[in-house]
Amino acid sequence: MAVVEKKKATKRVPKELVYEMRHGSPIYYRDYDKVLSGKKKPEEVMGSSDLQAWMIDTIVRFLHLTLDYKKYKVLSNEVGYKFARRSWYNLDIAVVDRTKIKKLTGRFLEISPEVVIEIDTKADLRKFENPQDYFHRKTQDLLDSGVKKVIWIFTKEKKVWLAEKGKRWFITDWSDTVDLLDKTKLNIQKLLEEEGIKIEEER
Repeated sequence: MAVVEKKKATKRVPKELVYEMRHGSPIYYRDYDKVLSGKKKPEEVMGSSDLQAWMIDTIVRFLHLTLDYKKYKVLSNEVGYKFARRSWYNLDIAVVDRTKIKKLTGRFLEISPEVVIEIDTKADLRKFENPQDYFHRKTQDLLDSGVKKVIWIFTKEKKVWLAEKGKRWFITDWSDTVDLLDKTKLNIQKLLEEEGIKIEEER
């Protein structure tokens, strides 16, 4: 008698839980499976932490004060950036050359930003061999698409990873000052100290 194997039912992941898309392959929000099982609500995995939101606001305000506003536009709030066919990334902060934007479409950004700044990630990294694979692939994709500089800020490690096309990538402490764009330089620790905010150490 033939044994009929029952196929394991798989839950379809709602599109709202897709964080990014790379060549047709979805990258989900971290802990998306807990939403599917009812342990968490969608907003719990999609929302930013207080630290991430604070840092983004602080950096954006700094950029508005230091960059030539007639030359650059600073976009934030997880800007959707279409970098290839069936591919898009969410960007925490994107500095765009105003002359490249002829009109606003109401869809994902398709103009390559000059600089992208990312603070941690909401992506589920379990599908990657190690977390560095995700950060490396996203960084390389952005550079290959025309982005001139990608800066990652890792809050747990208090490190800054800077990648520039055609140059050596490097990781440094966020107390160091790094070149951002034109003559603008970025020092994360200094910005936070000026804010007078205390960062609780992770237990």
